Amino acid sequence: MKARERSARYFEKASRVLVGGVNSPVRAFKAVGGTPVVVKRGLGPYFWDLDGNRYIDYVQSWGPLILGHAAPGVVKAIERSAKLGSSFGACHEGELALALKIREAIPSIEKIRFVSSGTEATLSALRLARGVTGRSLILKFEGCYHGHGDSLLVKAGSGAATLGIPDSKGVTPAQARETLTLPYNDIPALRRLFRARGGSLAAVIVEPVAGNMGMVLPVPGFLEELRRLSYASGTLLIFDEVMTGFRVGAGGAQGRFGIKPDLTCLGKVIGGGLPVGAFGGKARYMDHLAPLGPVYQAGTLSGNPLAMASGLAMLKVCAKLGFYQNLEHRLARLCQGWRDIFAVHGIPAQVSQAGSMFGIYFSGSPVRNFDEAKACDLAFFKRFFNAMLQQGVYLAPSAFEAGFISAAHSDKIIDETLKATERALKSL
Repeated sequence: MKARERSARYFEKASRVLVGGVNSPVRAFKAVGGTPVVVKRGLGPYFWDLDGNRYIDYVQSWGPLILGHAAPGVVKAIERSAKLGSSFGACHEGELALALKIREAIPSIEKIRFVSSGTEATLSALRLARGVTGRSLILKFEGCYHGHGDSLLVKAGSGAATLGIPDSKGVTPAQARETLTLPYNDIPALRRLFRARGGSLAAVIVEPVAGNMGMVLPVPGFLEELRRLSYASGTLLIFDEVMTGFRVGAGGAQGRFGIKPDLTCLGKVIGGGLPVGAFGGKARYMDHLAPLGPVYQAGTLSGNPLAMASGLAMLKVCAKLGFYQNLEHRLARLCQGWRDIFAVHGIPAQVSQAGSMFGIYFSGSPVRNFDEAKACDLAFFKRFFNAMLQQGVYLAPSAFEAGFISAAHSDKIIDETLKATERALKSL
């Protein structure tokens, strides 16, 4: 592994122009130290930095590259679409084609509205919920991240937790008062809150599999109780599947667990690597949106033709028989390999998996919520991350982020990763 001298020089220059040298805080390597890897190109399961070092990539652009970097079919679809025009600000056939593909996979989405990011999707879904119910309060869960909207940056996870600032400056007390928070997976606390405030809640928004405090699975009964309580109180249940949609299975987390939310937020994966988001749900709620109803939402680049073409090409591959089973089986082998290696070295660790998402916690106890995630050995994670990086394996540069594999991560790549893990731990 060469020294990352070119990356360091780039980052020093970028820091004079880009805030913190980055365009998203978690890229800054604050939690793991050192200079961020600056990527030159990617192909399949790998990317290369400016110094020519090759890494096995387990971030995959934070989830959307389920086929790997520069998947040939996706690249061709983008090229074909670009030749017809990069943006119209008008209706085009690609919007309907992708919408039908999504609705086929996720039946709870009767109607859909495309936007340009996951944050835009969650903000719009919450506005819609408030417009439908006439209520103002929302409920979220500590450690779940739903984008950087003001009312959602209350005890947020992900990048905010990594930087040690779970509540952002600039969020007013009035906005914070409209957002209630509970610990993730705490069913008794959930019941108490709904008894006290359920009639005032416009919506409860949740990551059905939490991917922004590592990767935390819902405990048995948690999602079911959310569905029951929200239905009984006239509160809309919003599943934020920006990360889990088409990642933990063809029908997202709601398909995996058999829970139908009222509204669903999507992003990342449905664009095949291009910026995109969407929110959708029952027609009787979605029809409150302009131009049919009084809840306003708009976006000039919404339904961008390049993103529609890219997402459609990718989802067609994902729909092939056995695609998700093969992906999940391969990741299961990697996760079990990690568990075995950590055990041999006497390192207390938890390795969680949901479909093609995973999390690694250095703890002797299972992790079920944000407090338990924060109690893990973050110092050892930092050492482990850098040791793996030195061995050519790129993990998420934060203990509070999920990891991902792609269809390009073959059995050979899995074996190579496990060998690199052995070498990394020996170096520690």
